Amino acid sequence: MRRRSKAPSSPLPQRLGIDPVRVRLPEDPEGGWATVREYLAGRYGAAVGAGRVEEMLRDGRFVGVDGPVGADEPYVAGRYLWFHRDFPAETPVPFEVAVVHRDERIVVADKPHFLATMPRGRHVTETALARLRRDLGLPFLQPAHRLDRLTAGLVLFVVRPEDRGAYQTLFRDRAVRKEYEAVAPYDPAVELPVTVRSRIEKERGVMAAREVPGEPNAESRIELVEHAGGLGRYRLAPVTGRTHQLRVHMNALGLPILDDPVYPVVREDGPEDFSRPLRLLARTLEFTDPFTGDARSFGSRLRLSGPC
Repeated sequence: MRRRSKAPSSPLPQRLGIDPVRVRLPEDPEGGWATVREYLAGRYGAAVGAGRVEEMLRDGRFVGVDGPVGADEPYVAGRYLWFHRDFPAETPVPFEVAVVHRDERIVVADKPHFLATMPRGRHVTETALARLRRDLGLPFLQPAHRLDRLTAGLVLFVVRPEDRGAYQTLFRDRAVRKEYEAVAPYDPAVELPVTVRSRIEKERGVMAAREVPGEPNAESRIELVEHAGGLGRYRLAPVTGRTHQLRVHMNALGLPILDDPVYPVVREDGPEDFSRPLRLLARTLEFTDPFTGDARSFGSRLRLSGPC
C-alpha cells in the first residue's frame, strides 16, 4: 500500500486568523474530471453555486504550490490546492478575550460569553482562536479543549503544533481539575452538596442534550456557595465532559442556570442579547504540565453577577 506523502505548506497566509482550506485532488480512475474546473464545480457548486466557483477561479482564489490555478488546467490526482472560503456575516461579540497566562508553550485565555472557542458553523472569525491568533501573532495556536460558546472562562491554547497532543491527552485522561461557578435559583429543598451521575446524549442538529436511561456517562459535583434573594451561587466540578453537562445536571435538579437559552426551555432563535449572558463560568484549571512536571493552576478574572 502506497503511503501518502506529507502535504506541502500552504502558499496562502491566514486571513483574519483563519487557515485556508486545503484540497487534495482525489484519484479519478473513471476519468470523470478533465480539468480542475470540472472537479471544483462538482465538489463546491452545490454549496456556493457554479457561478461562484467560476468567479473564484477567474480571480485566482484557488492556489497551488506554484501560484493561482487556471480553470482549464488538466486534472492531476494527488495535487494540492488551497483557497480561502467566503466568511459568513457575523455580529461582533463586544467583549475582549483576556490573556491570563502566556509562555513559550501555552496561552491561557479568559473567553467571554457568546464567543465560540474555535471556528464552527456560522461562527468563524468571531471566535477566541481567530482573535488570539491575530492579536498575539501566533498563527499556529490551537485549543487543547473546547468551552461552550455561551460559557465564559478559562481555555487552554497550545502555541506549537508538536506540543498540542500532550496537552489534549491531559483532558482526554481527565488529568485536568476543572471548577466552574454558576448562578441559579436557590431551593432549600434541594440537598447539597450532591454528585449527579446520568447518561447524557445529544443528537446532531438538536439544540438540547437530554438524559436517557442507561449506564452513566456524565458526572458532576455540585455545591452551594452562598445564597440571597432567591438565588444561589454554586460551585460545579465536572468529572466528565459531555456536551452541556453542567447545564443539564443543574436543570435536572430543578436549578436551571440563570439566562440559559436552552434549559429548561429552548428560546426562539433571534439576535443575541449580550446583556443576558448565561451565568456559567469556567473558573479554575489545574494540571501537571506534561513537559516540565510543574503543578499549574490558573484562575479566571471574570466575575458573574449574582447573590451577595
